[in-house]
This record gives sequence, C-alpha cells and structure tokens, in this order.
Amino acid sequence: MHQKNILVLLSFLFVLGVQAQKKGPIIKDFGAVRQIENPDFKTDTSETFKVVFDVMDSPEDLNAINKKIETAARFLNMHAQAGVPKEQLKVALVVHNKASKDLITDKAYQKRYKTKNPNSQLIQSLMDAGVEVIFCGQSSKSRGFPKEDLIPGTQISLSAMTALIQLQNQNYRLIKF
Repeated sequence: MHQKNILVLLSFLFVLGVQAQKKGPIIKDFGAVRQIENPDFKTDTSETFKVVFDVMDSPEDLNAINKKIETAARFLNMHAQAGVPKEQLKVALVVHNKASKDLITDKAYQKRYKTKNPNSQLIQSLMDAGVEVIFCGQSSKSRGFPKEDLIPGTQISLSAMTALIQLQNQNYRLIKF
C-alpha cells in the first residue's frame, strides 16, 4: 500500500476512534463512553441504579489519573447517555489502601509528592454530580492522611469494610474493577 494511503487510512481510523468515545453528559471532562445502538440486553431506564465502587488500587505514576475512580464517571455518563435520569443514579466510592493518596488536596499532594493531585478535578466533578466519596478511617490513620488533608466533601468512615457492608445493606451493588 502506498505510504500516503496508509497515512489517510490511519488518520481516518484515529478520527473514528476519537468520535466513538463521547464525554458527558453528567461528568463533562472525564469518563468518556461509547454509544451502543440497539443493544440486545435493554437498559431499564425506569430502574434506580445504586452502585458502590470499591477502590483500593492506584497507579504507581503520581501524575496519572486513577482509572478505577474514573470508572464512576463512566458509569454515570453511559447510563445518562442511555436515557437513565440522573436522579436514578446513586453512586458511592469507597476508597482505601493505595488509593488513599488520590483523595488529598492539591496542597497536601504537592507537599508530599512534589506535584499536583491528578485526581482532584475528577473527585470534585464526581462530588458535584452527587457521588458520595467515602474514605476508610483505618487507611486515614495507617497511611497518614488526616481529614484536613482530604478534598472537602470526602467522608471518613470507621473502615472501608463498614462502609461497603452498610451501602450493600441499603441495596447498593458492589462493583470492584
């Protein structure tokens, strides 16, 4: 194949890939999703979706967004895009272990890691959309992340286990990936 034709083909595939993912409608800057036309397994748009994400891992790269947290943005965006009203989307994040650092303010992150928290805008966008962000109190103490270092609006629980049990008792469904 001629080199020019290869470049045109690659450009077309790139544009197609970019157009295939769409950000929003709830979280504008994060959580891009693909539209699924006429799925065989239909989404019940009359149902209330209550989900809790168990987030314990974080990337080693201190400048990388935690994709496990961004999954909550994808969840909101894909269901809103599919026609589920925002008020029927109840989302909580329970954060602990290595992901603890992802909940601290830019100032605290800068002091500790010499760079801005790449997750602060994502966390704030999720909170602004009504997502509950719950931080494990045990991780707070054991990893040295006090309440005053957390992004405002973050709730501290006795433990991640406690928060996960209570939310599941309130019919939230656990998603862990």
